[in-house]
Amino acid sequence: MDVNEKLKLIKRNMQEIVTEEELTKLLKEKKQPSVYLGTAVTGRPHVGYFLWVLKMADFLKAGFKVKLLLADLHGALDNTPWELLEARYKYYSLVIPEMFKSIGADIKNFEIVKGSDFQLKKDYVFDILKMSSFTSVHDAKKAASDVVKFGDNPKLSGLIYPIMQALDEQYLGVDVQYGGLDQRKILMFAREYLPKIGYERRVEVMTPLIPSLTESGKMSASDEKSKIDLLDSEQDVKKKMNSAFCPEGIVENNGVLAFCKYVIFTIKEDNKKEFVIKRPEKYGGNLSYKTYGALEKDFAAKKLHPMDLKQALAEEINKMIEPVRKKAQGKEKLIKDAYPE
Repeated sequence: MDVNEKLKLIKRNMQEIVTEEELTKLLKEKKQPSVYLGTAVTGRPHVGYFLWVLKMADFLKAGFKVKLLLADLHGALDNTPWELLEARYKYYSLVIPEMFKSIGADIKNFEIVKGSDFQLKKDYVFDILKMSSFTSVHDAKKAASDVVKFGDNPKLSGLIYPIMQALDEQYLGVDVQYGGLDQRKILMFAREYLPKIGYERRVEVMTPLIPSLTESGKMSASDEKSKIDLLDSEQDVKKKMNSAFCPEGIVENNGVLAFCKYVIFTIKEDNKKEFVIKRPEKYGGNLSYKTYGALEKDFAAKKLHPMDLKQALAEEINKMIEPVRKKAQGKEKLIKDAYPE
């Protein structure tokens, strides 16, 4: 795979790259660059995570060393109870590798890193204090505003969050940080503030957010109605999809269509398969789509009914998460410890 092919693969479903010139230079000069994505161990992982799992699989195909930071301390900084961190770290470690296996990713160059394994070391803590002496309260709060749940009475911990995320780039030894578009302010904070304490800025890449299955917002681990949990039963998946917000002919802010675009058609493209929507003959018979564009066109023209689309998507999601459900069998105590009622 040459540089242009690698760049094309990385840019697939990408919202923004800061900067593309720097990324191109990196691909030309380094045989095996490295990238990381960090996820705080907060709410239960859901099917929206497949978007970044697929993108990290793209980085793996492009020859990158890929690191997933399971940020336990960041979870605490964003209001996860301290006593739940270890159980939640173990739960994330259990289910996320199965997501990679579910999409057929080659994970020999994939590594999971636990945040507290390096974030409590003397040099890292020293750099937190050092960077904090360059960072205004305004800049720290602005950086974290789209990620941290500040509430009406913000905690100091939320201001530490972006400082640590910036330093993670240095201490993980990566060339690129990848995140959702909601991470943009923190990623730009890292580019601005790492050089202030003598470290190089990294390339920052961002993918879009999948809209909620409800009428507004993004798919979120903290909103049960907005997402499908990785351990939802087949019937629960069908029920949630049947009630998902998907108005006939409306493409904008449609979480059902967005999931098809960024997840289902990416998987179909990689496996050279079509997305088949089953319908009774009396309603025109099955529909088959090679591209998302063709599906969206039919949906906008009201040639594809929302209920037919939702039922087909529920079937695809159930196939994707079945390996995760199987992996979690017998782990009921861990799940309860991580997410007590």
